[in-house]
Amino acid sequence: MTATADDRLDNVVPIRPATADLAVAAAAALAAFTAHLDRCALAANTVTAYRRQALVYRDWLLARAAEHADAFADLVGAEASVTAWRRHLLGNGASPATVNQALAAITLLYEHGPGLRLAVKRARVPKPGGPDALTRAQENAVRRAADRRSPRDAALIATLLGTGARAEECQRLTVADVPITARSGTARLLGKGDEVRTVPLPIPARERISSWLLARAELLTARPALAEAAGDGLWIGQRGRLSVDGVTDVVRAVGKAADLPGLRPHRLRHTYATRLREAGADHAQIQALLGHASIETTARYFRASAIEIADLIDRALDY
Repeated sequence: MTATADDRLDNVVPIRPATADLAVAAAAALAAFTAHLDRCALAANTVTAYRRQALVYRDWLLARAAEHADAFADLVGAEASVTAWRRHLLGNGASPATVNQALAAITLLYEHGPGLRLAVKRARVPKPGGPDALTRAQENAVRRAADRRSPRDAALIATLLGTGARAEECQRLTVADVPITARSGTARLLGKGDEVRTVPLPIPARERISSWLLARAELLTARPALAEAAGDGLWIGQRGRLSVDGVTDVVRAVGKAADLPGLRPHRLRHTYATRLREAGADHAQIQALLGHASIETTARYFRASAIEIADLIDRALDY
């Protein structure tokens, strides 16, 4: 005899109590997740990123507790909540790579927290081609928007565009890491796996960092408590040294002012690498400047972009 829909529903056994308080359930999951990260063999930067994504997801859930009260109750509630979060991230301009990293973190959170194995669709990564670099016009708009905001933001954007630094690498910079003279300057970047590389600073970055260092000195002289909190950090916020999220917030704000909502630091890194390739840099040079462990990662910058292919077709078939 075929079971009816009501019969099937009656036989469903919740994996976790649906009435559990969301905040308590989230805290328990985070505790188990953190314990797992403390003993696993993931890279330090990956652990930091996973913890950050888990906290962002927790805060997002708590802000929408009425909609996602069953986020930790059972598999259905968990997958529905994570799928909604995936839509939220994509809707706010997060790249597929960022979304997939977040989903990897949350999958691990559920696996080692409530013990649920999620099957949430990953974000679709664009097909092979040139990375999503800014056009020249977009890059100029970003630079102008940063210059209008403040000496700090102008220097931060010029540093990201002029060094290809990751957000974490940019955030870690100290004053001593950016020695600048009248004719030269470099940035000492601490990358993945604690690898250090020194990258030349182009003139726009040197000029704006120099202006920011003067403004920074004046600011910290006027606010001794802020100076103590900031230490030797290059980038200063309202309460002290700027965090990685603070660096990302600056880029997003500048992007919004330049009519590029959802702009992220990694797109500026793509722009840096693309400009190098356009200027004739080879694979090995770009690999060294970006701090890539594998030449395969660098190779994507040598794939033609859609714009370049269109230009090629126009030139080749101009009858």
